[in-house]
Amino acid sequence: MEHVITALGLVFEPYTLGVILLAAVFGLFVGAVPGLTATMATALLVPVTFFMPPVPAIAVLVTATAMAIFSGDIPGALVRIPGTPASAAYTDESYMMTKNGQAETVLGADLVFSVIGGIFGTVVLVAAAPSLAEVALRFSSFEYFWLVLLGLTSAVIITLGDPLKGIVSLLAGLLISSIGLDNPAGFPRFTFGSIELLGSVGLIPMMIGMFAVSEILRYAVTAGDGALAFRKQIGNVFRGMWRLCVQYPWSILRGSVLGTAIGALPGAGADIAAWMSYAMSKRFSRTPEKFGTGHVEGIVEAGAANNSALAGAWIPALVFGIPGDSITAIVIGVLYIKGMNPGPTIFINNPAAIYAVFIVFFLANLLMIPLGWAAIKAARRILDVPRKVLMPIILLFCIVGAFAINNTVFAVIVILVFGVAAYFMEENGYPVAPAILGVILGAMLEENFVTSMIKADGRWLAFVERPIAAGLAAVTLLVWLLPLVRALRARRAA
Repeated sequence: MEHVITALGLVFEPYTLGVILLAAVFGLFVGAVPGLTATMATALLVPVTFFMPPVPAIAVLVTATAMAIFSGDIPGALVRIPGTPASAAYTDESYMMTKNGQAETVLGADLVFSVIGGIFGTVVLVAAAPSLAEVALRFSSFEYFWLVLLGLTSAVIITLGDPLKGIVSLLAGLLISSIGLDNPAGFPRFTFGSIELLGSVGLIPMMIGMFAVSEILRYAVTAGDGALAFRKQIGNVFRGMWRLCVQYPWSILRGSVLGTAIGALPGAGADIAAWMSYAMSKRFSRTPEKFGTGHVEGIVEAGAANNSALAGAWIPALVFGIPGDSITAIVIGVLYIKGMNPGPTIFINNPAAIYAVFIVFFLANLLMIPLGWAAIKAARRILDVPRKVLMPIILLFCIVGAFAINNTVFAVIVILVFGVAAYFMEENGYPVAPAILGVILGAMLEENFVTSMIKADGRWLAFVERPIAAGLAAVTLLVWLLPLVRALRARRAA
């Protein structure tokens, strides 16, 4: 109890509260700008933390990343441009709800269920960090291989219309992920002599192009009177949220649990958690046919998952010093600099500081409610801007954001090429979301497969010899076979 009281004093002093507030505003801004990710927000703040005491330094990073993950949902809902990769899974769904005049509902759901997921993940972090980290460490390349395959299955589940077109889009994404030197052999593939392609295409420029530029092209082709067809004032974003909590309690719990579990796995992260959670929501929904038409159920579950994954990623980082994602990889460096060496002894050597970090997690998620509401109120002005003015501004931001990633014109070319490709894909019924998922998981799939084959000396049975791997394999195969079984039953009944 003494350490908790000391931790409260460390967090609720004016200096710490001041830097938390500034970090929150910074995180909201960075997350809402396409091309600037939550990882980038963390990296940009690292030099600032050198001049801070340990608790404020960690508090700044925790607050900024939590805010950035949420605020990435705002441009996705308003203009179909996900601010961060974690928001890409349900960007189309959010945008459809806005077009249907439900902007306040979708933005309210993004905010409220991000907070609920974040608090759930923090509770798990506080209560079960050592035991969950021990389970996470049992995951080897065999378990990750099946987990990635299960994640790729999400592409087919979330596809509307023809599943075959979803598979084709996924395979295209996997092909794109193999470009460059980032492969187990370190051999340049599909580079065609281009130096820029040696570093791969890049997820962020590709995502900006496929979501934003394709939408700008669609406007250019089908422009009407130049005004937004779904102009509507956003009122009380909290209206109806309690009804959604009552209506989808299992979705909230499932998304929060899955997000925390995926976040605790080293190398996974919020974006994979969001994709898998959205697919699971559709898979277990009573009304799966509504997904893709502007249905809030998947947003409730995936929104809870991506924020709970943030706290989950801290579990292996604190207990074993193993990063759960790219954000905690940066944070671990700051922990070492501040003398809070991660590992099992951190709870003994720095108990007050660790309790302070836990309190910051709760505080950051609760602070998201008023600041997130203010960010939504500011962003709603986008709906009042005529499209003939808005679209060129969005294109300008896309170009600047892509260029800022690596300070190269190649990224600008990438967004334009993939914007045109995505436009023609959607015009012919091929969804772009599976292609994005393929790029996210492609490199991880290949790396874990090759690593597993080397360790197993080419024995295929090694993929199911470990208990956790066998369980994941069974679940994956079951998900694959269920649609076939249902189709055979329907044919027999007919």
